[in-house]
Amino acid sequence: MGVAVVTGAGSGLGQEIALALLGAGWQVALAGRRAGGLEATVQAWSGPAESALAVPADVTSPPSVAALFGRVRDRWGRLDLLVNNAGVFGPVAAPDEIDLADWQAVVDTNLTGAFLCAQHAVRMMKAQTPRGGRIINNGSISAHTPRPGSICYTATKHAITGLTKSLSLDGRAFGIACGQIDIGNAATEMTQQMSRGVPQADGSVAAEPVFDARYVADAVLYMASLPLDANVQFLTILATGMPFIGRG
Repeated sequence: MGVAVVTGAGSGLGQEIALALLGAGWQVALAGRRAGGLEATVQAWSGPAESALAVPADVTSPPSVAALFGRVRDRWGRLDLLVNNAGVFGPVAAPDEIDLADWQAVVDTNLTGAFLCAQHAVRMMKAQTPRGGRIINNGSISAHTPRPGSICYTATKHAITGLTKSLSLDGRAFGIACGQIDIGNAATEMTQQMSRGVPQADGSVAAEPVFDARYVADAVLYMASLPLDANVQFLTILATGMPFIGRG
C-alpha cells in the first residue's frame, strides 16, 4: 500500500475507487471540484480519519493542480499512485454543431487535466525515495470506438490512450508504470440514461445494460496492487450485453 491521488473522487467511479483504496489500506487524497462531494466521500469512510484527505481542486487549472500535489507532499511526503479519473462527457451533437468553447472545455478537463496531474505525479515519483509509482488513466470504451454525437469525448479518450503509452515509455527508467482502464456502462449518475435509452449507430434508441461500479473499483485495486515491475497496460471492463463487440 502507499499514497494515492484520485481525481473526480466526489461522485461516481472516483468515489468508488477512492473508498476501495482506503478500504485496502491506502492513504488517499480525494480531489474534485465540489468540496461537498469530497466530504461526502470522506464521511462514507469509516476507517482512520488520517488516511483520507479531501482537496478541492480543478484539474483544468495549473495552479490548482500544483496546490493539490503540494498538499499531498506536505501531508505524506511521497506519491505511489495517481488515478486520473476526472472527466466530462460534453455536448451530444454532430461535429458541425459543436461550439468551440464546448470542445475546449472537454479537452481541458479530460486530456489537459490528466496531463497536468500526470506531470506532477511523475515529478514526485522521480524525486522520491524509494523512487517510482503508478499512474492509472480512465480511458473509457470511447477510447476504442465512438457513440453517435460524441466527438469531443471520443477524441479526448483516444488521446488518453496516447498519453498512457507515452507515460509508460517515458516512465520506465524511473520505475513509473502506467496503465489504462476502459470502462463500459458502469452504473453511476453519469450512466443513468443508459437504462432509459440512448442513441445507437443505426439511428435507433435502445436501453443498454449496466453493471455495478464496485467491480471497476476492484479492477483498479488489482492494477494498483501489482509490484512496479509488472503492469496492466490496458484493461477493459464492461456490461456483458452492451452493444460494443460485433455489429451492435
